[in-house]
Amino acid sequence: MPGPFPFPTPEALNSGISLAVAFGLGTLIGVERQYRQRSAGLRTAVLVALGAAAFVDLGMRLTGGEGATRVVAYVVSGIGFLGAGVIMKEGMNVRGLNTAATLWCSAAVGAFSGADLPLEACFVTLAVLAGNTLLRPLVNLIDRIPIDESATEATYEVQVTAPAESAGLARDLLVERLEAADYPVGTTAVEERGEANVDVIATLTARTAHAKDLDAVVADLEKRPEVRHATWTVQTGD
Repeated sequence: MPGPFPFPTPEALNSGISLAVAFGLGTLIGVERQYRQRSAGLRTAVLVALGAAAFVDLGMRLTGGEGATRVVAYVVSGIGFLGAGVIMKEGMNVRGLNTAATLWCSAAVGAFSGADLPLEACFVTLAVLAGNTLLRPLVNLIDRIPIDESATEATYEVQVTAPAESAGLARDLLVERLEAADYPVGTTAVEERGEANVDVIATLTARTAHAKDLDAVVADLEKRPEVRHATWTVQTGD
């Protein structure tokens, strides 16, 4: 008569080892995230690695390498939804991208573990830890370097606020003044601002612009009776 706890099969032991590897490596990644008080910390990293390992291992158990390949494709796409949950936009700033990328890498660690590739899983874990720790001093050093506007890809916009009935005149005036300052306009847009006013926005085609030149353009525009307010902004490319 068989006992209540049957002896585990070799396949079951192999699954247990895969999950144990995913748990341990996910813990290493999660500890660093937890230490830095990120929104997705220790438990999340471990669960992502465990889940990826479990699904890939299940695919291998059912249909071999072909099944594992299909499961990995679903893991890669599915983890994107989880990563999107930790990304937050606050005004012009976006937070959580690094944490989302770390979760994605945790899934890769779990997938390697579930596919019976523990050494490769260790390599990925070391690379993730190095990226989140060893690169931080380099990032801080780069952030301290003064920005050379000529070396950055930036988008410059000049905006004027005018009465709705003067939108066309304000647009022509804005384009004319910018081109006179040797800043050709790429596109223009008109947006409603309340019931009586509109914002006319001109995007420059120039890669770089000098602040003093744009300040002069804005100051000149604000002297015109058709313009109630003028300003300019710059956004660096991703």
